[in-house]
Amino acid sequence: MTDNQIVALTIGYNGSGFSGFARQPGQLTVQGDIESALTTLYRREIETVGAGRTDSGVHALGQVMSFELTADEIGEKSFDKVRNSLNALTNDGIVVHKVELKPPGFSARFSAVSREYRYRFIFGEVEPLFLRPYAWWTATAQPADLQAMKRAGALLVGEHDFKSFCVTASSIDKNTVRELYSVNLFGAEHLGEECIVMQVIGNAFLHSMIRVIAGCMLEVALRRKPPEWIAEVLAAKDRTVAGQTAPPQGLTFWRVVY
Repeated sequence: MTDNQIVALTIGYNGSGFSGFARQPGQLTVQGDIESALTTLYRREIETVGAGRTDSGVHALGQVMSFELTADEIGEKSFDKVRNSLNALTNDGIVVHKVELKPPGFSARFSAVSREYRYRFIFGEVEPLFLRPYAWWTATAQPADLQAMKRAGALLVGEHDFKSFCVTASSIDKNTVRELYSVNLFGAEHLGEECIVMQVIGNAFLHSMIRVIAGCMLEVALRRKPPEWIAEVLAAKDRTVAGQTAPPQGLTFWRVVY
């Protein structure tokens, strides 16, 4: 078909009910559920491309997916109707925010200029109520060292080999160099509960990279490691020297810039 045009969806999802973003046979995934709804809507199989893959339990506010439609299919129904139909057909954990036409050659993955993720930490003696499903709570009577976390985050900015910060199996014979444009840490209040947010913006990310960075940040926050330790972890290029992989529920894929 020569008259295909590119359409993009901007979606959000609560990742707790899904086996990750990417389609998997026999598993409920975000991509699989969206593609199933598109197949129902357009009466043929439609494959999508996602801006980024998220693991099981990771959330999103601004994930982007692109796919092709013919001119006739685009003329069948307005994009407002497509959005409303997809919201009716997909799992309750998914919300389609926007449906829009994109220029020829657009790819949700390859056209991205930057991707932003945010990770929420909560430190305190009492477990949070409202943010429990969206943050990593650490039981402690000692306040987190936010200034040390900020200094540690600054050491990650720029182009580095992030081999220490990804799943070992996924780094074998792969390029593990990535560029982070900014790593900001700041206090916030959501639904009346205090948290620390780690905002990471970069060109692309390795498997579980943000969650390993978050695991390292916990060590710094609790004063188990100095901020300068982050530079040592980077230099080692060895996953075993980094902190734990933080739990998925604290992570949200925030937005993509094109």
